[in-house]
Amino acid sequence: MARRGAGPPPGPDLFGAGVERSPGGEPEAREPAAPRPERAGAPPLAARVRPRDLADVVGHVALVGPGKPLALALAQRPPPSMILWGPPGSGKTTLAELVAHTSGARFVPFSAVLGGVADVRRIVDEARRHAGPTVLFVDEIHRFNKAQQDAFLPHVEDGTIALIGATTENPSFALTGPLLSRCVVYRLEPLGADDVVLIVRRALAHPDGFAGALGCEDEAAALIAATAEGDARRALGLLERAAEHARKRGRDTIVVDDVRELGVRRTLAHDRAGDAHYDVASAFIKSLRGSDPDAALYWMMRMVEAGDDPLFVLRRMLIFASEDVGNADPRALAVAVDADRAFQRLGLPEGLYAMAQACVYLACAPKSNATNLAWHRAQAAVRERGSLPVPVKLRNAPTKLLRELGHGAGYRYAHDEPGGVAAGETYLPDELVGARYYEPTDRGLEKALGERLALVRKRSE
Repeated sequence: MARRGAGPPPGPDLFGAGVERSPGGEPEAREPAAPRPERAGAPPLAARVRPRDLADVVGHVALVGPGKPLALALAQRPPPSMILWGPPGSGKTTLAELVAHTSGARFVPFSAVLGGVADVRRIVDEARRHAGPTVLFVDEIHRFNKAQQDAFLPHVEDGTIALIGATTENPSFALTGPLLSRCVVYRLEPLGADDVVLIVRRALAHPDGFAGALGCEDEAAALIAATAEGDARRALGLLERAAEHARKRGRDTIVVDDVRELGVRRTLAHDRAGDAHYDVASAFIKSLRGSDPDAALYWMMRMVEAGDDPLFVLRRMLIFASEDVGNADPRALAVAVDADRAFQRLGLPEGLYAMAQACVYLACAPKSNATNLAWHRAQAAVRERGSLPVPVKLRNAPTKLLRELGHGAGYRYAHDEPGGVAAGETYLPDELVGARYYEPTDRGLEKALGERLALVRKRSE
């Protein structure tokens, strides 16, 4: 584990041959260590095999490769303040330690879940007394409220500390503008399955891991990676448990049944109010709009399986039916409404039949956003021109006085006109006569609407 104030402890370069650093900094060879005995209080495998050098970091090549942004930032003395934004187990803590270690700074870990502003003040006072630079690593920094985040500002500004915040939440929403303006934001994507398999293999060979004393079948390593869903910490935890399972059965190799018998299911990367939620919802809507029922069903079930509220999904389909299908198929709105009502009557799991039926129908239906564009154009005209007077001929005339004032005078009753259209008549305010807000497409049933509307407009010219 990392020692406070000294960067990562002397020990092996990540996943490579074991070396110890002498006081002068030169590596000293050592014998490979036997697998650490499992005992109460022992650091977990993920902590024991944490990378000690940037070159040993797995994944994130766009950030940590030679000449890449984070690699360049490490060359700065002291390091810049930064926010590491990424999913659990993507390497945020590891990168923060490496930044401090590479720059020769004192590394002070801090949890926003467990600490408060008083702890920050104490750490800042210690940093002022310390001769060298201090990197304050704040895990779960999004847990701090606005006032707590503001407490960092003067100390980052005057260089007392270099702040590295780690967050799984979108910094644009979770962090304050003043704090973001003082930090560089680095986005860490989930690790790929191949990356996680490599981490598993290196942990098996690592002197502080299993030191080559335990094997792992390719299929078992692949299942660990698939189950971990890009989370290296979770993968290494599964590896430890699978190793114990294999040992109890007298094997020195982890087989796929050792992983399966742990009974661990994949955990979908999702939330009900953050980026994962809205990213999947966005993919769902765009698949419907793109007329891909297979993708739409997949994203719909991703939300449902992750625990999202099915009523949220149904609400999105209700909106979509008018926003993106519209008059190309007016039946789409009825299908979505019926699905919503059916689900509220049936619940899960039977309500999924109605949801799936509506999803497929909306994806396959012809698409038109003409109505969507039309009301936005009309709204813009209202906001731009204000309360234009209603033409006198269109005004209500329920009383004798209003009729004497001319309300309704000259109005032509459309049903009495040839074809049900009063040729040459207008209905917009005088200042907007001739404006066009609704322009039908030639898709689906809207094509017929468009042909009729063209005739009506021609007669009204």
